[in-house]
Amino acid sequence: MPSTIWGGSISFGLVSVPVKLTPATRSRDVSFNQLEAESGARIRYRRVSEQSGEEVPAEQIVKGYEIAKGRYVIVEKDELDAIAPKTTRTIEIEDFVNLDDIDPIYFVSPYYVLPDKDAVKPYRLLLEAMQKLRKVAIGRVVMRGKEHLVAIRPMGDLLCVETMRYADEVIPVAELGGAPEADLSDKELAMARQLVESLAEDFDAEKYENDYRAQLMDLIERKAAGEAVLTAPETEAPTKVLDLMAALEASLARSTPAEPTARTKKKRSA
Repeated sequence: MPSTIWGGSISFGLVSVPVKLTPATRSRDVSFNQLEAESGARIRYRRVSEQSGEEVPAEQIVKGYEIAKGRYVIVEKDELDAIAPKTTRTIEIEDFVNLDDIDPIYFVSPYYVLPDKDAVKPYRLLLEAMQKLRKVAIGRVVMRGKEHLVAIRPMGDLLCVETMRYADEVIPVAELGGAPEADLSDKELAMARQLVESLAEDFDAEKYENDYRAQLMDLIERKAAGEAVLTAPETEAPTKVLDLMAALEASLARSTPAEPTARTKKKRSA
């Protein structure tokens, strides 16, 4: 079972629910170490001064914020400690908002919220009230010395805490020059909607697999077993440029099941 990363309580009004947070996801990325090709020894990095080229011991390293090219403001550890967020064991709910009002771009990392054994009733009370009203709770929590804005939302039979980005961390579309515009005909819109509808399915997370990771692990396992693996990289043929209507028509033809022929009908009825 994943380890607990935070323990405390969720507070709304005069109700306090003792809970603990545990990671809701795990990384499956395949990571590599850098090795010296000839000896196979690990490559290690050292903290080296740009000026002297000498390694700098940890006690001689300070934090600096670059305010101009090559100019830094040094911030001491005790100065950082003085303004560090106060560690609390409470997520104080500030607002309840509509789930549909939060764009997924604001979500960062999810954590399951598990109730203490003596707090199941108030936990279920909060969960079911939020499910009924389709509401998400917004609050703040201090974890590992950093304050996070969080959204608490129902996820099946559990609550889930999502750490969130602040508004100034999301790049406004206006900075990209605004959203692109184009004149679309009614026929193009109708065909695009038809194509989307023909591909519409209920979301099933198990359907989507990481093919690259599976191939990479297969390669590693085969090489670890002593197999010589030589593969030629696949190159995709350049795609022909089609006009929009032709591309929509071709896509619809590919996504729409063909009508059964008389021979197929006869075979099925046999």
